[in-house]
Amino acid sequence: MSRAEQALYMKDGEKLQKVLARAGVASRRASEELISQGRVTVNGVQIHEVGLRVDPNTAIIHVDGNRVQLDQSKVTLALYKPPGVVSTMHDDQGRKTLADFVEDRTERLFHVGRLDVDTEGIILLSNDGELTHRLTHPSYEIPKKYIARVEGTVTRGLGKVLEKGITLDDGPIAVDKFVLREAQRKNSIVELTLHSGRNRIVRRIMEEVGHPVMELVRLEFGNITAGHMRPGQTRVIGGSELGALMRMVDM
Repeated sequence: MSRAEQALYMKDGEKLQKVLARAGVASRRASEELISQGRVTVNGVQIHEVGLRVDPNTAIIHVDGNRVQLDQSKVTLALYKPPGVVSTMHDDQGRKTLADFVEDRTERLFHVGRLDVDTEGIILLSNDGELTHRLTHPSYEIPKKYIARVEGTVTRGLGKVLEKGITLDDGPIAVDKFVLREAQRKNSIVELTLHSGRNRIVRRIMEEVGHPVMELVRLEFGNITAGHMRPGQTRVIGGSELGALMRMVDM
């Protein structure tokens, strides 16, 4: 055990591999491998000692550079929002809300940003106030990927225009990446990645360039992907996936 590891050692602490396993990083055996490979740090110290004991209430643990969430009271969920659902937890008009899909959860959850009522796809819910704040703060520039069916025949040259940037009524905007998936006479399928969280931004961009959106899906929020999720389905984000998300916002 190195001097740095000795300084961290706690006689009454909990074994590091057990802490990692409970946090959902990997099984206890696999966590031991991560430690022995030097892929785990505790309070900034690289660890190789499998038997190290730590205080899970105060230790700051990273695996492969990603922060491990040790507070078991905090939870972050991915929800595949169906179209027609408003991105709030309560609606005075009695419309279906995000809360309808997490009625079995006891935590007080907050939505991370919004999707307009007609848009479907990935939206995050969390009771971690700091994480929610950072994920919605424009300074962290979290990328979001969308796929849209739009009116008309889109040409490949549109991608260069949008990546260079256009001006909307609330200021200039540029997409990070544009891919033309399919172009037909009456409609086309396009994929856009951008980090802006401005209201109805994808719809306003495509309308401005003459291709109003017919259908819109958010496929990704940061590193969180829709994958094979179905409308209305939720899943808990944990382990390395949560760690990578936290790393995006310097947590």
